[in-house]
Amino acid sequence: MERCGTGAVAVMAAPGAAAGNGAQVGGAALTRPPPPQGENGVGSRAVRVGTRRSQLARIQTDSVVEMLRELYPDLHFEIVAMSTTGDKILDTALSKIGEKSLFTKELENALERNEVDLVVHSLKDLPTSLPPGFTIGAVCKRENPLDAVVFHPKNCGKTLSLLPEKSVIGTSSLRRAAQLKKKFPHLEFRDIRGNLNTRLKKLDEKEDFSAIILAAAGLRRMGWENRIGQLLSPEDCLYAVGQGALAVEVRAKDQEILNMVSALHDADTVLRCIAERAFMKRLEGGCSVPVAVNTVLKDGQLYLTGAVYSLDGSDSLKETMQTSVHYPQQNEDGPNDDVQHVGITAKNVPGQAQEAAENLGVELASLLLSKGAKHILSVARQLNDAR
Repeated sequence: MERCGTGAVAVMAAPGAAAGNGAQVGGAALTRPPPPQGENGVGSRAVRVGTRRSQLARIQTDSVVEMLRELYPDLHFEIVAMSTTGDKILDTALSKIGEKSLFTKELENALERNEVDLVVHSLKDLPTSLPPGFTIGAVCKRENPLDAVVFHPKNCGKTLSLLPEKSVIGTSSLRRAAQLKKKFPHLEFRDIRGNLNTRLKKLDEKEDFSAIILAAAGLRRMGWENRIGQLLSPEDCLYAVGQGALAVEVRAKDQEILNMVSALHDADTVLRCIAERAFMKRLEGGCSVPVAVNTVLKDGQLYLTGAVYSLDGSDSLKETMQTSVHYPQQNEDGPNDDVQHVGITAKNVPGQAQEAAENLGVELASLLLSKGAKHILSVARQLNDAR
């Protein structure tokens, strides 16, 4: 495949990105739980890990399983791959399909039937309200959450602002299109579906698109950093809720598996994503409306920027709020030790910090709603349905 890009683009962690698994929040270090035990427990059989069949999904799942193998070298892990609704419907924009669990439902069905013990997802694919009986048992350290531009080989070395008038940009994301239409009015935007491999092939082998917009995290995980011609800063394009983070979904009452995967939690990523998901949930947003965020965690302060847009980007609301998440870890065993925050169970992250992050998301969404966000999103949803 012909490579396009500057060749020297470094995909670095975003400002405020989380530290590694030794991270501390308020002085509380994340601890590794004891390995699963018991004659009938996972210590005596293979731990089955569910994933989608796509190459990127397999790479992401392999990375999670590798971390678990390092933590629990005596356990055997078996990967179970399956296709989801979102993988099968390739001729319709995601925002038009209307299903909230496009890339997760079949995996959750397998989890419910005890055919798998845990499932690895891109966090941005998981709805803010999970089905009863499930929880996100781990949110791994976040990759760069920014969006990236991949250019057609004939446009190597250019940026979006330098593309000719009426150049066509491929993206099926209403969020990306709404922001970029306003920022780059000389460009046209068109839906493009398929996995990363398919979309890159459509770009390179045809003349339909001058460039396409993809998540930098996926490109980096696939080893395709050199295809990134331009990284879009938050000033250009706020990213999707949870973008760049991997989530491990488990049965909420499967304490053994929940304890096992909890060692993968990255505290900073957990708090940033709780705030983002709470913001989305309060707005009742999803892939059918343009909702975007940016989070930074620095010196115990969590900053959340959130925005909503009309489909063409002409109407928007954007605000930033902050809160302290500097709390020590406390002994929180008891009836609330498995409390969820927007679907996430993270016992090894201070509960007060999680509450503060969730409240931040809710309060920012409430502020936007008080300024007219509901009308903007309602019109966007109606226009999208009518497309």
